[in-house]
Amino acid sequence: MKVHLIKRIVQIHCNNRTIAKNEQLERGKGYDYCWVLNNPEKGKTIIAKVYHAASGRVMEMTTDEPGIQFYSGNFLDGTLPTRDGKKYGHRTGLCLETEHYPDSPNQKNFPTTVLNPGEKYKTKTVFKFSVKK
Repeated sequence: MKVHLIKRIVQIHCNNRTIAKNEQLERGKGYDYCWVLNNPEKGKTIIAKVYHAASGRVMEMTTDEPGIQFYSGNFLDGTLPTRDGKKYGHRTGLCLETEHYPDSPNQKNFPTTVLNPGEKYKTKTVFKFSVKK
């Protein structure tokens, strides 16, 4: 499985052979990071694209959020069953979660997460699915 965060933020081949050798990655068993998006056209630019070569499935994401958390299935350990009776092994899944930056409430230079009484919170993330032939 390949995960491409567009604009050259990161390209990751998500299997045991190709995740980079890095002390933090080894301790955490993979990726679990918030990536800051260079997304001046919020909601219009594709910020992530996931492609599954075996099936041709493609997922593209757009968002108006300033960050995306990428988690590489680090703690899937073979105990969680699939629908067909198999087990999810290490790094056989992933999550892409659009969000504000961790610790935003305590960092004045980060986009604000404060919601005052009477204000409405509105955000939009779009997942587009297709098949590449």
